Amino acid sequence: MVEKLDLTSLPSTFRPKKEKGKKTFADYRFTAQTVDENEAVVEAAGGVKRLAIKVLDERSSGIYVCVAEPGENGGPAKTQSVILLKRKDSNTLLKGRESWREFTACPVVGGSDSTTSSYGY
Repeated sequence: MVEKLDLTSLPSTFRPKKEKGKKTFADYRFTAQTVDENEAVVEAAGGVKRLAIKVLDERSSGIYVCVAEPGENGGPAKTQSVILLKRKDSNTLLKGRESWREFTACPVVGGSDSTTSSYGY
């Protein structure tokens, strides 16, 4: 999944600055730190950015993943959000967008959470 993800389609909180001709983690020189069937941790060259991606649910409509920017020294995530990954066919990259679905395993943290109450409680 990680190698087939269009990084530029992720919310701005998680993606690097767009550069012409670059779309994937490899294009932006991210390397996989850990990868297994349901989870991956990738890091940008020089360790300037690190992302954890965890599969939450796979459906015919797409793959729901939790994308998080881990905190310092294993602390709580700086930002975290549920992203729905989809693609038109098996030859195209997965495109991501923030999902309305909520998962207890991935509470929204930081970023541009539009569901945050404006009433202050």
